[in-house]
Amino acid sequence: MRHKNLYIGLLIAFLSLAFGPGSSYHAKSVYDGDTIRLNTGEKVRYLGIDAPEIGREGQQSEFMASDSKDFNTHLVAGKKIRLEFDHEEKDQYGRLLAYVYLENGEFVNALLLRRGFAHLLVRRPNIRHFAILLESQRYAMSQKIGIWSKSPSRYDRYYLGNKNSFRFHRPHCPFGKGIISRNRIRFQAREEAFWEGFSPCKQCRPEH
Repeated sequence: MRHKNLYIGLLIAFLSLAFGPGSSYHAKSVYDGDTIRLNTGEKVRYLGIDAPEIGREGQQSEFMASDSKDFNTHLVAGKKIRLEFDHEEKDQYGRLLAYVYLENGEFVNALLLRRGFAHLLVRRPNIRHFAILLESQRYAMSQKIGIWSKSPSRYDRYYLGNKNSFRFHRPHCPFGKGIISRNRIRFQAREEAFWEGFSPCKQCRPEH
């Protein structure tokens, strides 16, 4: 019953957020599963998610990268969308940071997570919709779809998470070793870290 009530509460919050105020644009083109260009010429980086990277300049694309881009294209390309901003409106590259909604109110960021085309990426202080996004990721993980359908090529005995940055690391990663004790959390499996909303370190790449 408690899980049912939680689901209903999240659904109500989802719908209320989707139909809330925001700025309307048209999605002109899609770069990948989490980045688009608007009709204004501005780039938008989706908040709260990280999609597999598409290989550039001869590099190999990550698993599900093309599928993620295709799904994002299907959702938004050429369509009217609404952007909702959090505490920070732009990143260091000048891209808009936004939660993206379709005209029918569907939450694009959450849809990509729910279909397994991205994983959660916490970027403090932009954590307004953390609960909804985490619930979407957990659904995809439980169904083992998209990026969750493939097992990693290497497992470690444990992983170190940083409760401040919401990143997790392999045991011997220098960034993991540098986590101060009050922020350190130990996970027995990478899936446990993802389930709690932590995202992988870009240096030691514990997701692979």
